[in-house]
Amino acid sequence: MFPIRDHNPSGRTPYVVYTLIILNFIVFLSYQPIMSDDYRLTLFFHDWALLPGEVMEGRRLHGLVTSMFLHGGWMHLLGNMLFLWIFGDNLEDEMGHLGFLLFYLLSGLGADFAQIAADPDSLIPMVGASGAIAGVMGGYLLLFPKARVDILLILIIIFRIFTVPAWVMLGLWFGLQLFNGVASDPEAGGVAHWAHAGGFVIGTVLALPIWLKRGGPRYWKTTHGHPPHPETKYRLTQSSVPRVRRRR
Repeated sequence: MFPIRDHNPSGRTPYVVYTLIILNFIVFLSYQPIMSDDYRLTLFFHDWALLPGEVMEGRRLHGLVTSMFLHGGWMHLLGNMLFLWIFGDNLEDEMGHLGFLLFYLLSGLGADFAQIAADPDSLIPMVGASGAIAGVMGGYLLLFPKARVDILLILIIIFRIFTVPAWVMLGLWFGLQLFNGVASDPEAGGVAHWAHAGGFVIGTVLALPIWLKRGGPRYWKTTHGHPPHPETKYRLTQSSVPRVRRRR
């Protein structure tokens, strides 16, 4: 289950979102030639990724920022950029370009420290923009809880698109991060669930001043929980792949 679009594209051009997406692609392509060389890739990530154990010793602090622009593969990159493209534009519209950029970076740092707190001695490289993007999702949930989001649900051979309120999709996503963070072994590597959960919480907290400035609960009543501009109407919000019946 993952989102494919929302029904409220930004009211103005989200230059920061576009710039972040382009930067992430440029950085990924810059080390694409060594992706098939495990030894060189390991050395590269050791130099530029986030290593919690190193940060706790006061070394390689640059990894707190550079890790946000590294990805472990094409699916990792494309998935993160899809989430940023869907949820980032409306926040940039509300926060302004510089405000959103600061929000994004602070959310990413918050996600870094959440993962460090969960496993402070780890020397497993952590890469990806998902911590910062989780912050974007947390801010989106606070400001636009009822915005309509189309999600693609894949169940073996069944593909369906559903339209759900943002609070359903984002709430489920956050709950899964908490559950997987508790259930998983941090020393085993894999997905940095605590970075996702931490970034989400930090993003929600960072968006609070804007929400309160807009009037808090009154802002929800005024906008009905949607971004404050006209909703886009899509022709097809639900679709499915037809089932093939078994012949007798």
